[in-house]
Amino acid sequence: MELYIVADNTLFRRQNKDYEKTKARIMEIANYVDKFYRALNIRVPLIGLEVWTDRDQCIVTEEPNATLWSFLQWRQKLKSRKKHDNAQLLTGVIFKGTTIGMAPLEGMCSLENSGGINDHSELSIGAAATMAHEIGHNFGMSHDHDGCCVEATADQGGCVMAAATGHPFPRVFSRCSKRDLDSYFQKGGGMCLYNMPNMKDLVGGKKCGNGFVEEGEECDCGEVDECTNDCCNANNCTLKEEAQCAHGVCCQGCKLKQAGTMCRGPAGACDLPEYCTGASPYCPTNVYLLDGSSCQYGFAYCYNGMCLTHEQQCLQLWGYGARPAHDACFEDVNAAGNAFGNCGKDDHGNYMKCEKSDAKCGKIQCHSAAKKPKGTNAVSIDTTIKTGGIEVKCRGTYVYSTQDGQGDLPDPGLVMTGTKCGEGKVCRDRRCQNASFTELETCIAHCHGNGVCNSNGNCHCNRGFAPPFCEKPGLGGSVDSGPVQYDSQVGLVAGLLFAFLVLLPAVLLLFYCYRIKTSYYHKWLSQREKNKINKYSVHRSLC
Repeated sequence: MELYIVADNTLFRRQNKDYEKTKARIMEIANYVDKFYRALNIRVPLIGLEVWTDRDQCIVTEEPNATLWSFLQWRQKLKSRKKHDNAQLLTGVIFKGTTIGMAPLEGMCSLENSGGINDHSELSIGAAATMAHEIGHNFGMSHDHDGCCVEATADQGGCVMAAATGHPFPRVFSRCSKRDLDSYFQKGGGMCLYNMPNMKDLVGGKKCGNGFVEEGEECDCGEVDECTNDCCNANNCTLKEEAQCAHGVCCQGCKLKQAGTMCRGPAGACDLPEYCTGASPYCPTNVYLLDGSSCQYGFAYCYNGMCLTHEQQCLQLWGYGARPAHDACFEDVNAAGNAFGNCGKDDHGNYMKCEKSDAKCGKIQCHSAAKKPKGTNAVSIDTTIKTGGIEVKCRGTYVYSTQDGQGDLPDPGLVMTGTKCGEGKVCRDRRCQNASFTELETCIAHCHGNGVCNSNGNCHCNRGFAPPFCEKPGLGGSVDSGPVQYDSQVGLVAGLLFAFLVLLPAVLLLFYCYRIKTSYYHKWLSQREKNKINKYSVHRSLC
């Protein structure tokens, strides 16, 4: 996960306006965050940092909600000038109440939501624990409930995703957090994380032993005392003798896997597979269906590699059997503009009413037989309305804050960005907006009806057609996915190899032996005929 950290002007002033001191502090915090996430098999390289030395570039106030959304809007501009996966704001401003950070749930890789804000802590490890927690929310991790954290006692700091933390600061993730993370990845979350970062962007300069393969290194398995890689020399970051590779899913037993071996299967309805190239130990950069591609039988659109639906969110909030409520529920409840029905908050923290056209982008309304929504602090807000002469029951979700509450999460009961809210429309910024599918339409026109479009705007061809434009016979895939090789094809190749390397030589050998044998046989027959003729001649002469 390529991380970009911003220090606001207040934090800079708290560091006595010392840029190098502020920069060193950010790097120390980033190193801690990377260390925490290594346990989840996730590396977090710091690929950019920024210190607002003159003035803040977005609204930073005591109101965390307004600060978060202002920073996330600023981040969209940052994304166009600096490639990264996630951005975090470190601020010297103290937020209202008990909130020390805030981040959107499941926001990772989203243009609008992949980031968070973090209150300043005097200790670097404290700020890192908060940042790791907020990034955890971006990864789909909810707060730990009772019984989750068995990995560390309270005296040891507890777990990173606890609703409230203190000194000693947490350093480990609970089994519940790991389960949430797995669930997030399985449904297609985190699509931006599978590419190799450009190590020239790594803040702090290159160093053998930091676990990142940088320019001039063949491998890097960490410090000598922590390296467990059998293919890499930890002391100088070179490959061991006869090793072709040391890292990557296309590397096995220090050798490159065969071209065409699947290295990343599709995760969810909006993802596409990738295959080893045979030349690199790393799987090709992840690609997925282009935003706007149809999914869920046409009831949803792909967005950042995920198929987001109202139904899916009802299931996530309420559990098995939940489904979206009648449209009238969304329109009636979300027109209230209060804690139970709204289209989010404005810059001053006040709830906003939903216009009728935006109602399906406000608080989600569901039908469910469950007693209450999932989650420790979640309660059901039940409303009965009349529409078309019948009574309809609407069930909303309200997550209340306590001293140990979920004050660092924007309302999880709001419909997620990217959810289809009408034909050709998706939820964005709490409004149902027209979605431009021009890129998709242009790309699809090039695929000759024999493929779909990937996130790079290239055709991913169906089996039987060849990239780049799917008009010629081939094995399928795209110019981005690596060479495709199906299981049946592997069997065919193995069969042909067996035929050419074993059967054919055997047949040739038998044929050769047969020819040798038959030549001796013909000689014997010929000699026998000669003997017969000679005998006959002798017999005639004697008579």
